[in-house]
Amino acid sequence: MSENEEPTTDGGTASQASAEELEELEKYPYEWDEPANNNLEPEERESVSTPAEKSDDRKLVTGQAKFTADYEDQFSDLAYTAVVRSEIPNGRVTAVDTSEAEAMDGVLAVLTPWSEEVPDAKYTSAGQSYPEPSPWDMQVLNERVRYVGDPIAAVAAEDRETAAAAVAAISVEYEEYDYVLDPEEAFSGNAPRLFEEDEVENKIVGHDYSRNRMSHIDGELGDVEAAMEREDVHVHETEWETIRQSHGQLEKHTSLAYTDEDDRVVLVTSTQVPNHTRRQLAHLFDIPIRDIRVQKPRVGGGFGGKQAMVTEPIPLALALASGRPVIYEASRDEEFQAMRTRHPMKLRARTAVTDDGDIEAIDIYTLSNTGAYGSHGMTVAGNVGSKPLPLYSKVENVHFAADIVHTNTPQTGAMRGYGAPQGTLALEGHLDEVARDLDLDPIEFRQRHYMEVGDLDEIAGMMGGEGAKRRIRSCGLDDCVARGKEAIGWDDVEQPEEEHLHRGIGMALSAQGTGVAGDELGAAQLMMNEDGSFHLHVGGVDIGTGADTAFVQIAAEILGCPPSDVIIKSSDTDITPFDYGAYASSTTYISGMAVKKAAEDATERILEWGSRMLEEPAENLETGDGTVFSEETGESVTLEEIGYEATYGEEDREQILGKGTHSTEESPPPFAAQFVDVTVDDRTGEFDVNNLVVAVDCGVAINPGMAEGQVEGANHMSFEMAVSDGVTFDEKGRAEVSDYDEYHLPTASETPPIESILVETHEPTGPFGAKSVAEVPTNTVPPALSNAVRDAVGVRISEMPITAEKIKAALDEQ
Repeated sequence: MSENEEPTTDGGTASQASAEELEELEKYPYEWDEPANNNLEPEERESVSTPAEKSDDRKLVTGQAKFTADYEDQFSDLAYTAVVRSEIPNGRVTAVDTSEAEAMDGVLAVLTPWSEEVPDAKYTSAGQSYPEPSPWDMQVLNERVRYVGDPIAAVAAEDRETAAAAVAAISVEYEEYDYVLDPEEAFSGNAPRLFEEDEVENKIVGHDYSRNRMSHIDGELGDVEAAMEREDVHVHETEWETIRQSHGQLEKHTSLAYTDEDDRVVLVTSTQVPNHTRRQLAHLFDIPIRDIRVQKPRVGGGFGGKQAMVTEPIPLALALASGRPVIYEASRDEEFQAMRTRHPMKLRARTAVTDDGDIEAIDIYTLSNTGAYGSHGMTVAGNVGSKPLPLYSKVENVHFAADIVHTNTPQTGAMRGYGAPQGTLALEGHLDEVARDLDLDPIEFRQRHYMEVGDLDEIAGMMGGEGAKRRIRSCGLDDCVARGKEAIGWDDVEQPEEEHLHRGIGMALSAQGTGVAGDELGAAQLMMNEDGSFHLHVGGVDIGTGADTAFVQIAAEILGCPPSDVIIKSSDTDITPFDYGAYASSTTYISGMAVKKAAEDATERILEWGSRMLEEPAENLETGDGTVFSEETGESVTLEEIGYEATYGEEDREQILGKGTHSTEESPPPFAAQFVDVTVDDRTGEFDVNNLVVAVDCGVAINPGMAEGQVEGANHMSFEMAVSDGVTFDEKGRAEVSDYDEYHLPTASETPPIESILVETHEPTGPFGAKSVAEVPTNTVPPALSNAVRDAVGVRISEMPITAEKIKAALDEQ
């Protein structure tokens, strides 16, 4: 194939393509209209692709970074919040006695579901685009309670101690109902019902509340059942189960609400979605959007848990009731019992595979436990199929279905990976089992079917409609696999000398997305100061990832100035442009491209002023090293000189500004190849994970150091999914975890070495070739560890977590 010919979906060239393929190529072209400045060779890059120090690192280690709770010192009359939560898993509140609490000195406001200041509107807490693809099934305070922890009443008091004492003094009476904790039982048709039809607004497709089903998803490419019935195939079926994982962010959910001197509502809050939160509060409290300001200070971890309006409504209602600024900082106990977790799921995988190892069909089904309410329920479950399945784009028959079911457990929500970890466990564990059953090399088996450059991903289209189809323009899977194999020692596994110890290596592949195709928007504005420095205002949300640093690097690369000359302000709905927020691995790809466009817009004006001062055509000029210079003459003028001339010139004057917005129908997948080295003791089932290696294709890393940090953090979270119990409940629906000493978050000493490998490709639709990195390594350790244990001692653990007890029981059954 010549370098000028486009590849087709079958690996041929455009000149060999059928009419149908040519139509597809025209609609989903391989070539992308990419500006020259977006595809720089490594030696041409000045700011991007350098491991610049994260802008808040020094503030964090010296205690100077300001989180939401640090703003309390700015308010001399600040009130503090405590919340009364349901003690039963299912029922109705029949009475709330607040008299003793209201009589306490220092109590400023007590709210119940019937208080005037408490909205009676239904809403979803999910921080998603409009209209939200989640049901409106929640209320701020609840008469009808559906899990242990549902909020019933709230107090604002002069100090935390008084607020806590007031809550303890409030008496609640209930009418208790039967309850259901298991999703299979909930979906059986004979279980207690959580919702009546008229208790939910904005219902989601496939709902059946008579069976506690919030939504149903079903998508198919080809004819899976026909492929399964062929005589020349082996049909394999496996079942899998995942844990309910806590986000474990260090900073708890915290929100501070007040009204300013203009009688406008202000929220300082730890959120991933400031603009979505503003819109949702406007709906809930019937306040115009213009009269609400949401400010995001430094965020101490989000991981999806703050892609939701979790705490904001309660302090706002208390602030309106008391006339005082009110802060609500959730307790660690509340974080585990009443905030958000990953959706626990039960999954079934089926394949039809020939003797030669050709996958003729893949079928995945999941039963997802969304808990008491449905925020993010459908979209997370959809990603169980739409993220992992497209990895095997060569398979012609694919089916995915999901039922999303309510139980009387705390509501789940968005979490890093967003459904892909659950789907990746089922798919990658299943494929490994098939390969071993058919005596196929597990890597070669995958390579025969996985995605490559030029493929048209129709599986994503199956899940998301025609607009979700995507042409693959970058794919580093081959390099990820090769470098991961070499790093782990795949071909050179030495067994321990002790006969009872067995070493094995497992691997798993993963794909994710980069933003939500057709459902994203980012914006940025750049202002040049007279000294040649810049102020960058961007709506993109830095939740500890280093996004602000990456934005500055992108702007500096285009402007030709040092990153230190760009001062960034982000995530204040009164000041910064609109942005959907930090989720779906979109920040660098969407918001970063908006920053690049804003810098290009400003640079156009800078070059025009440089042209006047150098008396050369603007097309002959470039920016670099803090100057505008001519390649032809060697003449230059500094950005500072241009700034002063534009601001104070005798004839013409101009405030040099740049604006950029970005949205796209594209969502290019990043890829990961995970390898796990494990040693298992066959006497006890105990195991040691010797090493984790993960090679990631994230396109061009804007900041390699930060990218590696994201990979390692994600892999640690993935390791936790494989070996930890997560949040569990007793038979009464009460969380058995209230603090970190009860929640098994692997410590540094319990975490194996993690080797991260960045594989550079170039994604033409992303800023300087970048695509996402933060989620794809979250998906892979559970299947890779399950596969490694299978390789070491021949038993399959498909129910997470993987424990010594489960391994020993499986060995005893052999």
